[in-house]
Amino acid sequence: MQSTPLFDCHGHLRPPPASSLPRSRWNALLADLSRAGRHAQALSLLPPLLAASDGLTPDGFTLPPAAKSCGALRDSSAGRQLHALAAKLGLDDDPFVANSLVSMYGRCGRLEDADKVFGTMPNRNLVSWNALMSAFSDAGMPRRGVELFQECLMVGVAPDEATLVTVLPMCTALGWLETSRAVHGAAVKSGLVGEPRVTNVLIDMYAKCGEVADAERAFLHSTSERSVVTWNVMLAGYARNGEADAAFGLLQEMQMEQGLAPDEITMLSVLPVCSALGKLRELHSFLIRRGLHLTGDMVPNALIAAYAKCGCVPHADRVFAGIRSKTISSWNAMIGAHAQNGEAGMAIQVFLGMVDSGIKPDLFTTGSLLLACGRLKHLLYGKAIHGFILRNALDRDSFTINSLLSAYIQCRNESCARLLFDASEEKDEVSWNTIIAGYSHNGLPEQSLQMFRRMQSTGGGHWPPLISATGALMACSQLSAVRLGKEMHCVALKADYCEDSILSSSIIDMYAKCGFVDEARALFDRLEKRDAAPWTVMITGYAVNGRGKEAVALYEEMRREGMEADEFTYLGLLMACSHAGMVEEGLHFFREMSRHPRLGARLEHYACLIGMLSRAGRLAQAMVLMEEMPEEADAKVLSSVLSACHIHGEAELGREVADRLLELEPDKAEHYVLASNMYAGSGQWDEMRKVRRRLKDAGVYKEPGCSWIDVAGKVYSFVAGGNHMLSPEVRRMWCHLEERIRRIGYVPDTAAVLHDLEEGDKVGALRWHSEKQAMALGLLMTAAPAKVRVFKNMRMCRDCHNAAKLISMATGREIVVRDKRRFHHFRDGICSCADYW
Repeated sequence: MQSTPLFDCHGHLRPPPASSLPRSRWNALLADLSRAGRHAQALSLLPPLLAASDGLTPDGFTLPPAAKSCGALRDSSAGRQLHALAAKLGLDDDPFVANSLVSMYGRCGRLEDADKVFGTMPNRNLVSWNALMSAFSDAGMPRRGVELFQECLMVGVAPDEATLVTVLPMCTALGWLETSRAVHGAAVKSGLVGEPRVTNVLIDMYAKCGEVADAERAFLHSTSERSVVTWNVMLAGYARNGEADAAFGLLQEMQMEQGLAPDEITMLSVLPVCSALGKLRELHSFLIRRGLHLTGDMVPNALIAAYAKCGCVPHADRVFAGIRSKTISSWNAMIGAHAQNGEAGMAIQVFLGMVDSGIKPDLFTTGSLLLACGRLKHLLYGKAIHGFILRNALDRDSFTINSLLSAYIQCRNESCARLLFDASEEKDEVSWNTIIAGYSHNGLPEQSLQMFRRMQSTGGGHWPPLISATGALMACSQLSAVRLGKEMHCVALKADYCEDSILSSSIIDMYAKCGFVDEARALFDRLEKRDAAPWTVMITGYAVNGRGKEAVALYEEMRREGMEADEFTYLGLLMACSHAGMVEEGLHFFREMSRHPRLGARLEHYACLIGMLSRAGRLAQAMVLMEEMPEEADAKVLSSVLSACHIHGEAELGREVADRLLELEPDKAEHYVLASNMYAGSGQWDEMRKVRRRLKDAGVYKEPGCSWIDVAGKVYSFVAGGNHMLSPEVRRMWCHLEERIRRIGYVPDTAAVLHDLEEGDKVGALRWHSEKQAMALGLLMTAAPAKVRVFKNMRMCRDCHNAAKLISMATGREIVVRDKRRFHHFRDGICSCADYW
């Protein structure tokens, strides 16, 4: 008689006839298949068992492995049928069966069903609590999971290793450090703190909460023999917190342990923290000696990313070339390496090689390419990639849409960005953040606030995401819309968001850049926790308001608090010294930053220092520094030198600088105006006319001088020379003010009129400068002691500056003027800039 084969034609186990095996053998076979991960086959054993004619039925040992297989397959339909079968057989009260049902529903994402089964269990044990806690943890609901742990302790159930391993990661996800410490205490009382898995989650928890010293103590106090996993967790903790030296020291210590060899995970933990090329090369050599660079593509990809982070793309290229079987992850790593280092052309070349090799790009590929195009403002490449995305139907993902948005914004093509944004059916937080912050960064604050209000109305008026709020606050700063900024501050206070460092720094910045520097300092002083960001913002706030000594004093206080300055802090200090004429102090801070092991002077720092030296009349020193810069001088550097040439009458040097500036950026009207003013100031009227002719021939639009003032929520604008549009009240007010200040010494400074006019015409032109009109309206429509706040799109001229000082003396009112460069606070005949601007 021929026997029935055990396997079918596909190699799958044939279910034996139900009558051929006792129930215990069925149970064992089902459990073995489930344990081996052959879940579909495990479930296929149930139908013949249920169809058996000899009364063979499932029992309390049959259903748990079947429930495990349903959970592994995420098959909630089969799981519900299994639950119904358990209820029919009266097994749903069995703790073993009920626990498996809770776990099954949890893995299928049906938390309500898991909670119901748990709630109806007559006899819950620790496994029951662990199963439900694990379900909420897997579903990304850590708060409910921790609440269950607290309930478990309240009913007197002592935790075990599985409980702690489940609860601690949930506390970490919530950022609940004190709760985590309490769980640690429970582990000590239970004698579980020495268990390897508990030790590992403790180290991981403390590291992710930024408590590196506690993580080290947990690592050192582990009583059992440390496995590679424990070492890897500690290494990852150091890497997460940027402790590069500690990570490398631990790796060396790990190599000295007997019978302990670093593995692939070890290398993946250490490589992200490699920011020094020397140590990265050393680690690369170690990988080659151990042969770890040949185990798949994860380590080579991490090496490529590490070399890219160090700015050493040629080394990344060599690692990439050595990968035998390049996966899409390898190609993406190499494309990302070029993109992060500003090599858009090379990133696209690698991308074309990837397509030629037959590998289809994914979302990360296009994301890296768009990053490269955005950083280098390659709009043409960006549009080409957009076309590729559309042709390959890759535009259905929010990540791709947001990458496109960011690229268009960085390329300053707001129209394409807006069309893309409006066409997007589902706008997530990142989309709103990108468009709001993008408008602000590109100098379009009105549009930024418009989108911010639209987002709020779309979201039901709830408090917006923090990044969107910071973008809107930046727009408030640019528009000096302090009324709206105060409203956002009030909402943030009510929502208890002001302790967030990013948001609080944005509010401080808004107040300072609207001229309310004392209010900014009051908010700064109220912050309970201050990292480097609020300190830097407050220093910069003092700088733009001309309070250089306060900026330096705050920096000294920052150092006493143990806070380390970064490159942005030093930029704020240089700006403060530049605006206050504190040249020697500025040179000191520049040297201090240059000696810092992790900081280096960038173009912005050189621009600030050169501007400071130029305004102080030390033009020869400024030119030497400009030639020694590691980068070519940009338009900002050249324009500051040209402005100083105009102030100090250095016409020959100014001619040379003007030629370089107009060659570098021939489409910027302000450069022509600056050169024209320089020639006019030195009486070279023919040269002035040539520059103005070049401006006209270039077809570049010159923005007219404009000032505006906010009175009781209404904004009034004034244009230079627009006296025919003035109301009789404003005209009479200015004439009255001019008469008063003439009595105390005002003489029109006709040298500020950079046109070849008769002296009387020059006096008439000065009378109707836009800031004078705005000051007159402010004094007419407001009463003491309110400050008059005027905003101007260009730098104040000397005559308006002198007039404002005398007006503040004659009226006893404080006048604040924000021009293109800085704030001027006029009080009792003195300006905060000390006549240095």
